[in-house]
Amino acid sequence: MSDKEAVDQLSNSYQELTQEIGKVVIGQKEVIKSCLISIFCDGHCLLVGVPGLAKTLLVNTIAQVLDLNFSRIQFTPDLMPSDITGAEVLDESRQFRFSKGPIFSNIVLADEINRTPPKTQAALLEAMQERSVTVAGHQYKLEKPFFVLATQNPIEQEGTYPLPEAQLDRFMFNIVMTYPSYQEEVQVVKDTTSDHAVELKKVLDGNTISQYQKLVRKIPIADNVLEYAVSLCNKTRPNTEMAADITNEYLSWGAGPRASQYLTLGAKCHAVLNGKYSPDIEDVQSVALPILRHRIVRNFKAEADGISEAKIIESLF
Repeated sequence: MSDKEAVDQLSNSYQELTQEIGKVVIGQKEVIKSCLISIFCDGHCLLVGVPGLAKTLLVNTIAQVLDLNFSRIQFTPDLMPSDITGAEVLDESRQFRFSKGPIFSNIVLADEINRTPPKTQAALLEAMQERSVTVAGHQYKLEKPFFVLATQNPIEQEGTYPLPEAQLDRFMFNIVMTYPSYQEEVQVVKDTTSDHAVELKKVLDGNTISQYQKLVRKIPIADNVLEYAVSLCNKTRPNTEMAADITNEYLSWGAGPRASQYLTLGAKCHAVLNGKYSPDIEDVQSVALPILRHRIVRNFKAEADGISEAKIIESLF
């Protein structure tokens, strides 16, 4: 199969996935697209929104249409790191053996990830970056593909712990879910208060997803588009040579090199899903907000003036 045919196949698979997911999740098309882009880019996704916006339902539905192993971890204040990674236990022959935790799965739903203290949140760091878990000096590799799709309540709510910057940086996308429109909510209520049953079919398996991830990396990108992605990240870094005026005024610090990598990969995948064979600057801009939003930190002046992360990022375009 040629690369052109593979690109067309990925685009068709994406359309089929969105149709299947749309049977259960009404609306939220941009959110679904961002989640699927992160999967095809071998990244992780953080969904932020108030309770009841179908964050968990979306992740569950994605897991159903992908023929992959799935596990759900409900993050609570008393959750321990070993509850995620697993631990060594003493078996009948009085030998220690490693009992795998729920992190050993293809898709891991980290539900309400900011309901647990940072010590437990940190148990995901190695898994998300290195695709491995180290317990008692032994390293255990995770099966690929591996994705963490996490949900988070707004940090203004009671009983939440803000995610550390190092943890946030490992998520490719930070997606903010908003309330559905009036018509969408009418449809949601109709579907969920009747005996309406939906059957979902499996669309992709692990091998196909791995092939698509390799394909996305092979997509050519023009130098000027790549340089635009890197310069966009550089503009977010205050008191540096390329810093924008709004950056120096309103940001404490900006996005690191991982953001440039994700912008480039995200633009490639966004182009493919829209039937293009190479990304342009518009593709970079399309994925910039969810990639940069959680990698810039506003200062007190920005909060006092009511300047949001989105407004700062959009002004850098």
